[in-house]
Amino acid sequence: MTQATSATPPAPAPAGPPRAPRPFAALRANLGSGPVIAACVILAIIVLAALSANLLGLADPLAINPMERLKTFSAAHWFGTDAYGRDVLSRVIHGARNSLLIGAGTTVAALIPGLLLGVIAGYFRAADMVIMRILDGIMSIPSILLAIAFVAVTGASITTVLIAIAVPEFPRVVRLVRGLILTLREEPYVEAAISLGTPTPLLMLRHLVPNTIAPLIVQGTFIFASAILSEAVMSFLGVGMPPEIPSWGNIIAEGRMYFQLKPELILLPGVFLALTVLSVNLLGDAMRDALDPKMAKRV
Repeated sequence: MTQATSATPPAPAPAGPPRAPRPFAALRANLGSGPVIAACVILAIIVLAALSANLLGLADPLAINPMERLKTFSAAHWFGTDAYGRDVLSRVIHGARNSLLIGAGTTVAALIPGLLLGVIAGYFRAADMVIMRILDGIMSIPSILLAIAFVAVTGASITTVLIAIAVPEFPRVVRLVRGLILTLREEPYVEAAISLGTPTPLLMLRHLVPNTIAPLIVQGTFIFASAILSEAVMSFLGVGMPPEIPSWGNIIAEGRMYFQLKPELILLPGVFLALTVLSVNLLGDAMRDALDPKMAKRV
């Protein structure tokens, strides 16, 4: 009698370590949420309106017509006119171009030098002390006071306002990059590259700088929003953009005297300003949650 042997099922393979979430998958998951989609749509509309302001058939934002001053809503002027008879909607849309230009220019002016100095300060210990002490001196001055002093000395223009806002943001970028480089220096793959004799410039470009891009992108969104608000504050105080150049800040500053008589002079640019800053901040939060490894594990 033959004894039947039962086949023993193979033991299940041990489960490996959980895969780390991929940044782009996490980014798609974060950008797919309702508030972020709404923020992207609002931001896209404002940017397109600013870029195509000359093609929308709007009135000249600088044309003064005393006979039409402080008019209410009409077919010719959808949001009325200001104290000089200029079309409010046209000035707000053209002002969006200058405000967004300040935000984008400040972001670039803060990120690129900040990345360069941050890498140098984080990698070279001798340069770290000198660079960080200089930046500590800059950061000890209130940012709005530093910006006002710079514009007062150099004169008001788009370039000077951009530089005045970028200077206080610049040390924060250096500190961010320096902290990242100090951490990356201790990674085994960096130590291995150093032991193999990799040239320092190649080591920075291949192993250090790429790992700072994601945090810099997130930081850039917050600098963009902060720069737009700073320009509005400076223009409201009378030390920002020249009056002949429309921006949301000086439109609000000019309309504050007529707020009780014509509140839309402040409300319309204020709504554009608030929506832009809120949309950029929501987008920055979504990118931070996706690109930060600690936050990405929750997605």
